[in-house]
Amino acid sequence: MTQLDSAIEMLRKEFAGSIVAPADAGYDEHRAVWNAMIDRRPACIARCATPEDVVAAVQFGREHDLPIAVRGGGHSAAGKGTCDDGIVVDLSAMSSVEVDAGRRTARAGGGTTWGVFDAATQEAGLATPGGVISTTGIAGLTLGGGFGWLTRRFGLSCDNLISADLVTADGRQITCSEDSNPELFWGLRGGGGNFGVVTSFEYRLHPVGPLVLGGLIGWPLDQAADILAFHREQTRALPRELGMSTAFVTAPPLPFVPEELHFQKCVVVILCWSGDVEEGREVVKPWLDLAPPIQMVDGMPYTIMNSIQDDLAPRGRLSYWKSGYLTELTDDAIGAAAEVAATVPSPFSLAEIVLWGGAVADVPDDATAFGQRQGRFLFNAVSMWEDPAATDDNVAWSRAFFDAMEPFKTRGVYVNFLSEEGPERVQEAYGAEKFVRLQALKDEFDPDNLFRYNQNIPPSSA
Repeated sequence: MTQLDSAIEMLRKEFAGSIVAPADAGYDEHRAVWNAMIDRRPACIARCATPEDVVAAVQFGREHDLPIAVRGGGHSAAGKGTCDDGIVVDLSAMSSVEVDAGRRTARAGGGTTWGVFDAATQEAGLATPGGVISTTGIAGLTLGGGFGWLTRRFGLSCDNLISADLVTADGRQITCSEDSNPELFWGLRGGGGNFGVVTSFEYRLHPVGPLVLGGLIGWPLDQAADILAFHREQTRALPRELGMSTAFVTAPPLPFVPEELHFQKCVVVILCWSGDVEEGREVVKPWLDLAPPIQMVDGMPYTIMNSIQDDLAPRGRLSYWKSGYLTELTDDAIGAAAEVAATVPSPFSLAEIVLWGGAVADVPDDATAFGQRQGRFLFNAVSMWEDPAATDDNVAWSRAFFDAMEPFKTRGVYVNFLSEEGPERVQEAYGAEKFVRLQALKDEFDPDNLFRYNQNIPPSSA
């Protein structure tokens, strides 16, 4: 037994949760993350049950000079929730939601997923903007900004954060809010996991449901130019209750898809109206009047709406993403996007163009660390495939989509959509002024860059 093995055994004895080492049953299961491109072998996985477990795991990593990776939902596109030969601080067992319906707030553990969070808050007819895949963790999504179907109406996830409990690199437990550690609270809202391990989040909630109007409609790819040009104009004065995303996809063989479109390339509109369902039918009627051959739109529980895309992004596929913002969806941009979409090598891949704006732009740019609030659209090319031998082709397709959109994009990138793209792209996510401010926080709270397995903001000494 090595000295590190002996130290891990000692850690087990003081841990309320569990420690999973390479020789333990379940090691391969617990080291796996959502993106199968990432295949790393940590020295141990600390499955924390309490904030004190998190403190012990962080101190253990620091004392033994081990890399430390922090995992909430494990959904990081770049696979940041794991590392080789280090310790994974796994928060998945810290999944809990306490709803205060009177105050319209909820406090959730750092390992909670949006599906668990939505189920708890919807019991009180409440919700906060979260992810569009229910298995996404609240932690990574919120710390990087966080958008979902309610974002145009109520803002980003980080805009609805009231407070956060944090374990710092030196093992302290602190609370961050507008009144307590306000500068660090500024940095947590968009700055990612650079400053510590957030063990709980307190959110502002809003009345939503019990039903929303949601679903998707779609057309063959050869109609993309007309559909997206219509979409661009129709969304200029759209009520904020409507969240929308268009996507280039390969149509699956599902009952609501005409047989002649099975496995064909299509353009789809995915929508969620969070106001009165009948009012929403009138708002989305212009899209339905275009006679989409693919159509599945109806009233449904918000929890269902926030999980209808889960099957599009299951755990265990290989994936690579490239993303940016658009100030406008011009005819040339639409043509360029459709041309690359037609060449997609995997039926699981998609390129999405998310309608931005609304409440996102209401928040002053300097109020949070989040980097880009003024674009009209957010685009993301999501390659997903199953054969490792096809990796080069699928990565190349995402990059080709990004390159095609390059002439039309504005500054910035959504940090949660970054793959492994280098430090310059991380800086681009924030801009020079915010990056300097975030680096000052890093100097104060993590000067040794203990938390570097993330979209990293290095200390100035680096």
